[in-house]
Amino acid sequence: MQYAKLGISDLTVSRICMGCMGFGDANNGQHSWTIDETHSRKIIKRGLELGVNFFDTAIAYQSGTSEQYLGRALRDFVKRDEVVVATKFLPRTQEEIVAGISGRQHIERMLNNSLANLGMDYVDLYIYHMWDYQTPLYEIMEGLNNMLKVGKARFIGISNCFAWQLAKANALAEKEGFAKFVSVQGHYNLIFREEEREMVPYCQEENIAMTPYSTLAGGRLSKYIGESSRRLIEDSYARQKYGSTEEQDNIIVERVAKLAEERGVSMTEISLAWLLQKVTASIVGATKLHHIEGAVKAVDIVLTKEETAYLEEPYIPHKLVGVMAQNTASASKDKHVTGNQ
Repeated sequence: MQYAKLGISDLTVSRICMGCMGFGDANNGQHSWTIDETHSRKIIKRGLELGVNFFDTAIAYQSGTSEQYLGRALRDFVKRDEVVVATKFLPRTQEEIVAGISGRQHIERMLNNSLANLGMDYVDLYIYHMWDYQTPLYEIMEGLNNMLKVGKARFIGISNCFAWQLAKANALAEKEGFAKFVSVQGHYNLIFREEEREMVPYCQEENIAMTPYSTLAGGRLSKYIGESSRRLIEDSYARQKYGSTEEQDNIIVERVAKLAEERGVSMTEISLAWLLQKVTASIVGATKLHHIEGAVKAVDIVLTKEETAYLEEPYIPHKLVGVMAQNTASASKDKHVTGNQ
């Protein structure tokens, strides 16, 4: 395993981060591939054996049961200070807004719930899961800063945002003496490279760590064409993000497969090796042992300039999908709120 500093923080993280979205009670989730606690524990333990020390979950994953599974496993398998645990909080609900719950109060309530789920006194990285257009940014940044001051979180990160939003938030933090975001978790992989327009250069300039999700494109970058097409049919989440661009993306998937065959390695290893050239750590969702085992092997692969160019050359611009498409829609809908931030 290789390790790196998480931006300007003092956190040292494995370059493969275990994404825990697939862990949790299936009755409290929306994905067919969610796995139970017994199988989650086996994968977490195997990740630890392979040197993974960075784990990413969220209170939204299976109604908090992902946090519960992760917390119990880590308590049984490792010392708390040997791992870096990240979790995320959701925007305020309409019920909270009507009840007058402020952004500061909301963040404290959400973090307290996550800590209870995890069975921990603090998280290493607390992540703003998606931009909340109905809550003033000042309340968000002050609320997060308060959690650091009382020791319930060590550092803060952000997910599913635009570069201008991250820049605006950190500028406000600097002005007010609040903690800044040290990392960003966005949608980034070989067949979805829109982050390279503004987010990548901004993070390089500001030393903000990038820890992207969907790094294997819902399995498309780890399977041959026929296998990945079946995954799209079976998995509505992957289909939402990649179904409309399947034909153009297949050219890149074919090149990954060809290079993997030439190198005598898996497609997972090639796809992640490409991404690890560009980011601090890659979040890899694991629901089977071979998922995390294959991901860890990628850290030892170094692609040549020619191989990198070969993989990148066919890419064409993509429309925003998933949470970021919702972010754009929310921005248009709630412009009247943005002015108060």
